[in-house]
Amino acid sequence: MASGGGSVTALWTEVNRCGQTADYSRALKSLNKILQDDKDDVTALHCKVVSLVHNGNFKEALNIIHTHTKVLSSEAIAFEKAYCEYRLNRIETALKTIDSVDQQTNKLKELYGQVLYRLERYEDCLSVYRDLIRNSQDEYEEERKTNLSAVVAALSTWENLFPDDLGLPETSYELCYNAACTLIGEGKLPQAMNKLQKAEELCRQSYSEDTDMSDEEIDAELAIIHAQMAYIMQLQGRSDDALQLYNQVIKLKPSDVGLLAVTANNIITLNKDQNVFDSKKKVKLTNTEGVEHKLTQKQMQTVEFNKALLAMHTNQADQCRKLTLGLQKQNPESPLPVLIQAAQLCREKQHTKAIQLLQEFLEQHPENAVEIKMTIAQLYLVQGHVTKACDILKSIDEKLNKLGMVSALVTMYSHEEDIDSAIEIFCQAIQWYQEHQFFRRDQEVDPRTSGKTLTNKFWWRGNPRHYTCSVSHPPSSSNLIIKPIGLRQNPEDIRTLAQLISAYSLVNSEKAKTLSKHLPSPDTMSFKVDVDALENSHGATYIRKKAAKVAGESQLKERGQGDIKKKKKKKKGKLPKNYDAKVPPDPERWLPMRERSYYRGRKKGKKKEPIGKGTQGTTLSGAAELDASKTVSSPPTSPRPGTAAAAASSSNIVPPRQQKPSAASKKKQQQKKKKSGKGGW
Repeated sequence: MASGGGSVTALWTEVNRCGQTADYSRALKSLNKILQDDKDDVTALHCKVVSLVHNGNFKEALNIIHTHTKVLSSEAIAFEKAYCEYRLNRIETALKTIDSVDQQTNKLKELYGQVLYRLERYEDCLSVYRDLIRNSQDEYEEERKTNLSAVVAALSTWENLFPDDLGLPETSYELCYNAACTLIGEGKLPQAMNKLQKAEELCRQSYSEDTDMSDEEIDAELAIIHAQMAYIMQLQGRSDDALQLYNQVIKLKPSDVGLLAVTANNIITLNKDQNVFDSKKKVKLTNTEGVEHKLTQKQMQTVEFNKALLAMHTNQADQCRKLTLGLQKQNPESPLPVLIQAAQLCREKQHTKAIQLLQEFLEQHPENAVEIKMTIAQLYLVQGHVTKACDILKSIDEKLNKLGMVSALVTMYSHEEDIDSAIEIFCQAIQWYQEHQFFRRDQEVDPRTSGKTLTNKFWWRGNPRHYTCSVSHPPSSSNLIIKPIGLRQNPEDIRTLAQLISAYSLVNSEKAKTLSKHLPSPDTMSFKVDVDALENSHGATYIRKKAAKVAGESQLKERGQGDIKKKKKKKKGKLPKNYDAKVPPDPERWLPMRERSYYRGRKKGKKKEPIGKGTQGTTLSGAAELDASKTVSSPPTSPRPGTAAAAASSSNIVPPRQQKPSAASKKKQQQKKKKSGKGGW
C-alpha cells in the first residue's frame, strides 16, 4: 500500500487517466506518491520525466535523468534526454546523445534533423528528412515536408546550393513561404513576391475559419510574411515601401524575438548614417535575450557588424573598437572588422595608422588581398600620394588587366604627368588581351559580345588618354597604336580605321594618308540622309536658320558690289514728360545736384512755430487770442450777475475755463497723474 491511503493500482489508474486528458500536473502528484514507496521504479521515473517535459520543466527532467542513470538506461530515455538538451539550447550535447544510440526511432530521427538544422548542417539535414518522408506515413507527413522545404530554402540562402526540384506541394502557407525564400536565394525576386502574396492569402483563409482568433492575432501570424515582402522591396531598391512595411511589423510586437531582431537590423541598414536616433532605438531589439538561438551564425555576424557601424556613425569610438575587436576574434579571417577599424581611424584623421593596420592584416591573410589593397590605395589617394596608390593597384594581379583598372591607372599616371608609365599600362593590357585571344573575331569571349566588340570597347574607351600620350611621346604612341587594332582580322571595321587615321594624323601624317586610301568612297558611304530635315528635326541641339533673301542681293553680287550690310535702326530717345521745346535745356543738367550753381542745400524740415512764453502747453496763436490787452473791451475778472452772458456774446471770446485743453496739455496732465500716483499724492 502506498502512503496517503491509496493503492498503487489506483494511483497508476489516475496517472493513465491524466495522461489521456493531458493533465500532467495532476499526474506528477500521483507519480510522486508512487516514487515515495519505490524511488527506483523505472516506469514511474520515465513517466515523471515525460510529464515534466510536457510542462516545460526541462532542467528538472534532465536532473532526474542524470540522478538515476543506473536505473534509466541511455537507450530507453535517449529521446527525452536529447529533447531536453535541445530545448535548453545545448545543441552539441544533444547531437552526442543521439549519436550514442545504435538504433534510432522515427521520432529520434526527426529530432536529429532539427538538431542538424540548428547546427547549420543543411546537407545532412536534407538527407535525414528525405529518408523520413520516404519511410514513414502518418498524420505528420505535411509537417515533415514543411521542414524539408525550410532546409531547401536555407541551402539556397546561406550556402548558394540549389537542390533539384523535390516536387513539394504548396498546400499550406508555410510551404508557400519556404518556396518564396528559396526563390529569394536564387535571385528571382518577382516570383518570390508572388509566392508570398499567395502565402498571405492561404494564411488568412486558414485562420478565418477560427472564430476565436482576432484580426490582430492574424496580423501577428502574417508578420513574418510581411517582413519577407519588405526584404524583397529593399533588395529591389524600394526603400520607402520597405521601411513602411518594416515599421508595421515592429508595431505588431510579434512574440518571435528572431523576427523582431532581423526587422530592426534591416531598418538600421535602411537608415544608414541618417535618422540615428531611430537606429539606436532599434538596436535594443537586437539585444533581446534568446536572439542568438533564433538566428543563424551569418545573421548574428551581420547584426554585430551593423552595431559596430552604427557606433562609428554616432561617434562612439570606444564602443566601435570594442565591437570590432570581438568580431575579429570570432571571425579572424573576415576583413570586415579590420575595414571598420580602419574607417574609424580615418574619421579620427589617423590615415597612417589605418594603412598600417590594413597592411598587418594583409600579411596575415593574403587571401583577402583585393579588398585590402583597394582600400589602401584609396587611403593613399586621400592623402595625395598618387604614385603610391598606383603601385598598390598594379600589385593586384587579379584586377590589373580589367578595363576599369586600366582606366584608373592611366588617369592617375596622366595626372602625375608620368606618360611613360601610362603607356606601359596600355602595352601590358594589350599584350594580355592578345595572349588570351580576345582580339579574335571568331572567338566569343562574352556570351553577350564577340571578341571584336570587346577589343573596341577596351581600346577606344581610353582613346582621349591615348591622344595625350601621342602628343607627348610620338614614337612610343605610334608603336602602341599599331598593336591593338586588328585591321587584318576586321577589314570592314570603318569606325576603327577612321579612329586609327585620326590618331596617326598626330604622329605620322604619311601613314595617315596611306591608311585613308582604304576608306570607302563617299558614294558608297552615303546613307541618303536629308541633312536639312535632320538639322531642323524636333530635338536637334542645333538648328540652322535660313537667312532671308534681300531683294536685289543676287544682282549686286553678280555686278561685284559684294554683300550689302544691313543698317541698324536707331532707337528714339525718351523725353521728359514736362518737356517744352521752346525752353532751352539746363546746361548743368549733366552735373550732380550738389555741384550745380543754383543748389542751396537740402531743407532739413519745415519751420516750426516759436514756442510761446505763456502758460505751459499753450501755443503762440492761442496766446494772442487770450491776450486781454489786444481786445477792445476786456471783461472783468469776476463777472457780475446778469452781465456775463452779454459780455461773452458781444466779444465772441471763449473764457479760459471753457476752452478745450490741447493735446499736449492732456498728455502732460496724464503724465502728472501717473507721477502723483507713484509719489503718493
